Amino acid sequence: MRASELAARAAGAASRLTGRGGTSLPGKLLLRMEPRAIERLARPLDSALLSATNGKTTTAAMVARILERGGRTLVHNRAGANMAGGVATALLHGRGDTGLFEVDEFWLPQVLPQVRPRALLLANLFRDQLDRYGELETIAERWAQALTATPVEQLVLNADDPVVADLGRNSEPLYFGVDDPAVAMAQMQHAADAKHCRRCGTAYVYDAIFMGHLGHYHCPNCGARRPQPTVTARAIELHGVRSARFELSTPAGTAPVELPLPGLYNVYNALAAAALTLAMGAVLGDVAAGLQEVAPAFGRAETVQLGGRELSILLVKNPAGANEVLRTLTLEPGEHDVLAVLNDNVADGRDVSWIWDADFEVLAGRVRRVTCSGTRAAEMAVRMKYAGVPVERIVVRDELDAGLDVAVGDGAGPLYALPTYTAMLALREELVQRGAARGSFA
Repeated sequence: MRASELAARAAGAASRLTGRGGTSLPGKLLLRMEPRAIERLARPLDSALLSATNGKTTTAAMVARILERGGRTLVHNRAGANMAGGVATALLHGRGDTGLFEVDEFWLPQVLPQVRPRALLLANLFRDQLDRYGELETIAERWAQALTATPVEQLVLNADDPVVADLGRNSEPLYFGVDDPAVAMAQMQHAADAKHCRRCGTAYVYDAIFMGHLGHYHCPNCGARRPQPTVTARAIELHGVRSARFELSTPAGTAPVELPLPGLYNVYNALAAAALTLAMGAVLGDVAAGLQEVAPAFGRAETVQLGGRELSILLVKNPAGANEVLRTLTLEPGEHDVLAVLNDNVADGRDVSWIWDADFEVLAGRVRRVTCSGTRAAEMAVRMKYAGVPVERIVVRDELDAGLDVAVGDGAGPLYALPTYTAMLALREELVQRGAARGSFA
């Protein structure tokens, strides 16, 4: 083992002993000492990369379960540390035959040429953290340049996302998408992002809209249109915050999938995982079984018991993701108790104006009480007021522990927590201290 690896491992061990975790620090230190360490450590592996704005960690967990069913041993950044330091840490500590790495959208062009994966999944692009990433076209152009510089054997793309699908125009990708008009929305949400053709700038015409700007589309000017996917979901059934069911159709045949995760957004995650694992050589039986066995990652539709109540934690971090969570909650009967935790830390994005593009109005009439916490609790309370939640049903507690106490209260029935990313991590720490969650979610 090289001296750089020994030093990085020692730094990680010290970090964990002090309670600060060790998912990125060892890799950051390793890359400082050896900038091409990822390339060296990834070389023996048969690797897959995946990137997206929404759903990376959940999709990676699905992929991992499927590949492990097929007998592969994974080197995988399971904790979701998806920048170069996190990938390097996974490689530093991992032992296996297959690399599986979720990669931050901004970091993909740096990581791709070092890992040189057999398969690359690009699942979606939504507006997210504009203060860090810029507009969708900025990321799409960086991705296009990275693909030109580092071609991959099998590119896997979401046919329903026009920006992502267009990245395959000069190659032969494996496309996936939803083919069930029954779950289409009546109209495009006002927060939808990619409304114009990437080739000529003309507004797309949509025949079906499923989620944000994802759907069946065509350009009336230049003729660009949604590619025909070969991995699809049909006969979709959405069962509130608990589960979803669909028929998975692939070139290898069809199979019913009982997905233990909620919402159409998780059906998309499952399709992405199915397509990527098929590209890596998985058999259909393992794909269907693996999807049915996946457990929710913390904060992503996980349910814990707290104070005699079920607490379901549903991450929200941008308009598209929030809208799908809200859409899923409307499928649950009765009035809802909600804990909305809005932070503006660096990992959340300093600009929280995105909450005004999320359609909280669809849930407002069904809210019994909403407790607003976090560094921007007051802004969330104002958003809820203007969404139509009566002010007497809105409680503001800046500190998360106090907010959690109020939200749990003496009520009965489920409680739904809607935290942003760093709020989700803080909520996890609080639940661990209260004995409601495990000490690790990696």
